[in-house]
Amino acid sequence: MTSNVADEAEDSKPGLFSRMRSGLSKTRSRFVDGIGRAFLGEKEIDDDLLEQIEATLLTSDVGVEATREVITNLTQKIARRALNDSRALFDSLKSELVGLLAASESPLVIDSSKKPFVIVMVGVNGAGKTTSIGKLANLLKQQGKTVMLAAGDTFRAAAVEQLSVWGDRLDLPVISQGNGADSASVIFDAMAAARSRDIDVLIADTAGRLQNKKNLMDELSKINRVLARQDPDAPHAVLLALDAGTGQNAISQAREFQSAVNVTGLILTKLDGTAKGGVIFAIARQLRLPIHFVGVGEKLDDMRAFSAQQFVDALFDDDEFSDVQN
Repeated sequence: MTSNVADEAEDSKPGLFSRMRSGLSKTRSRFVDGIGRAFLGEKEIDDDLLEQIEATLLTSDVGVEATREVITNLTQKIARRALNDSRALFDSLKSELVGLLAASESPLVIDSSKKPFVIVMVGVNGAGKTTSIGKLANLLKQQGKTVMLAAGDTFRAAAVEQLSVWGDRLDLPVISQGNGADSASVIFDAMAAARSRDIDVLIADTAGRLQNKKNLMDELSKINRVLARQDPDAPHAVLLALDAGTGQNAISQAREFQSAVNVTGLILTKLDGTAKGGVIFAIARQLRLPIHFVGVGEKLDDMRAFSAQQFVDALFDDDEFSDVQN
């Protein structure tokens, strides 16, 4: 028996799309300004228009590989005369961008036969890892699941305290030990406690000291080993929190974590605070990992299940295209 961690109930609320657009306002502004300038007054497709689109994608952190793929596909369509005017080019551009993201659109699946279903959260310090744990725990609780948190980032006392605050706020049990305790030991104890209490999902925080890469990676590998003593399949998910504001650096961070642990999915955080949200296209193109959630605000329910179509729609607006054409 499995269930998807999405927010279908939330999707029906009025104003959800406008909240997504608002959360992406800085990235949206960069896209709209650049694309708007490119299409301003254009009635015919020419090389200058394509070059302006290419420049906008590159300056919006879409990345070289993803941009090349989009421009190549658009050029081929133009050569086949599949695109006859700038309106058709605009629509095709949106479709290409959706296509880049579509393969990464994947809900987090909770297998209820695994009890507890163990999620290990990884990411560098400051990426929004602990906050993402709180928001994910809230989503799970709303779906009727019992959740326990494990304060495995024992290197920073503030991280343990922050997770405890989330536990209090959401009325969830938090397993922790003293500052500097062995992270794997904390998470091992938390899993034993979750099993004894018949908890559905255990979410474990971890340290994020990427600058001390060997120690961090050794610690993450040890966590995997001790969890496997209780369940050979644990952890069942390893989610990597990436700060969108770091732009292309997020990709190198992801590769570092992938080299140490089997990252199963991504949470792209802090999209509301950056103009570099276009990096999501580079991430999808280069990492080929599921993007489960995007963070578009500080509120508890501002972490959204990722939708490729909704994301691209939030970046562009047909009315704005019409405005620059008139």
